[in-house]
Amino acid sequence: MIQNQYDVVIAGTGVGGLYSALNLDSDKKILMITKAKVEECDSFLAQGGICMLKNEADYDSYFEDTMRAGHYENNKKSVDTMIRNSQKTIQRLISYGVDFERNEDGSLKFTKEGAHSTPRILFHQDITGREITSKLLAAVKRLPNVQILEMTEMTDIIEEFGNCTGIVAKNLVSGEEFKINAKDVIWATGGIGGTYRHSTNFPHLTGDALTIAKKHNIPVIHEDYVQIHPTTLFVKSEQGKKERSFLISESVRGEGGILLDKNLNRFVNELLPRDKVTEAINEQMKKDGTEHVWLSMKAIPADVIKTHFEHIYERCLEEGLDCTKDLIPVVPAQHYFMGGVQVDDDSMTSLNHLYAVGETSCNGVHGKNRLASNSLLESLVFAEIAATKINRESQALSIKTKIA
Repeated sequence: MIQNQYDVVIAGTGVGGLYSALNLDSDKKILMITKAKVEECDSFLAQGGICMLKNEADYDSYFEDTMRAGHYENNKKSVDTMIRNSQKTIQRLISYGVDFERNEDGSLKFTKEGAHSTPRILFHQDITGREITSKLLAAVKRLPNVQILEMTEMTDIIEEFGNCTGIVAKNLVSGEEFKINAKDVIWATGGIGGTYRHSTNFPHLTGDALTIAKKHNIPVIHEDYVQIHPTTLFVKSEQGKKERSFLISESVRGEGGILLDKNLNRFVNELLPRDKVTEAINEQMKKDGTEHVWLSMKAIPADVIKTHFEHIYERCLEEGLDCTKDLIPVVPAQHYFMGGVQVDDDSMTSLNHLYAVGETSCNGVHGKNRLASNSLLESLVFAEIAATKINRESQALSIKTKIA
C-alpha cells in the first residue's frame, strides 16, 4: 500500500535509480516509481558494455579518450571521479551476480568501441544493459525497505522554504493524483528520446524532470547536447507510426564491422567518435540520395556474431537478414542526452534535498558528446555519490538530534 511519508522517493527504475536504492542506508523507507513497467527503461536496452579502468597505466588514455570525445567541454573533476570509481563499481556489480564475459584464464574480457584507444569495455553478449539492470533489480526487490510502484508518473515536486519535501504523482491506470512526502528525492527519469520521431529510447522517456525543473527555476543546462547514434536498423514503418529504433551496437564496428555507401564503398573510419560517424553517414545519404547506408559484418567470424552479437543477429533475422552474410541497412537516430538538470559534485540540484542522476542529470562528465559505454558507469558512480550524501546528512542530523 502506498504511504504518505518516505525517507527517499526515487523517480525512475533504471540503473541510476536502482543503484541509488542499493546504496542508501537500510533503515530508510524508500519508494521507487516508474511510468511504465520496471523493465521498460533504457538501462535494459544498453548493448555494448560498460567501461572500466584496466590499470593505472590506462588512466591517462581513458581520461583523454573521454575528453576528446566530449570536445574537451567535459568537467575534468567529474571525469576523474567516474574513472577512479570504475573498478570498485565493477566489483560491486560482480558481487550482485553480473556475468561479464571472461577469457579462458578467467580474467575479465574487454572489447573496443569507437573513440577508445584501447579495449576497456566489459560486456555480456550484446545485452550488457539487461544483464546489469536485471541483477540490480533483483537485488533491490530483496530489500524489505524498498517499495516499487509501476505505472506511476511524477507530475511535480513539493517545494517548501527552499527544500524539496516530496513529489506529486499520478496513477496512470486510475488517473488518481496524490502527494508523497519525502525527506529526499532522487530524479533518475532517463532521457528525452520520446520527444523524437526516431530514437533508440522508450517512447515514454520525455524529459519529465527537465520540465519540472524549469517550473521550479532549477537550472537545466546544455539542452542542445543530444547524441545521435550512427547505426540503428533501418526499417520501413507505417506512415505516422512511431517505433523505437533498434540499435546496432558500436561494438559491431569495434569488432570489425564497416560502413558502405550505395555503391558498397567504405566512406568513413568507423571508430571515430559517434558524432563524427553520424555526420559522415548523413552526408553520404544526402550525396547518394538514400534513406540509409549499409553495415557489413562479414569481417566478423560467424560464431562471434552468433554469440557476442546474438540478439542483433536474431533481430536482423526477423527482417529477413542474415548478418553473417547480408548487409544491414542502418540510419542514425537520437540516442543519448548529454545535457540535463545541473548538479554539483554530490549529484544534488540547486534545490536542497533534490538529487538527479543518470541521463536526467548533467554533471559535465560527457561534455558535448558521450564516449561509448561511459553511460552505465557514469549513472552508477554518481548514483552512489548521491546516496552517500543523503546517508551522511541524515546521520549527521541524527547525531545532532541526540546531542540536543
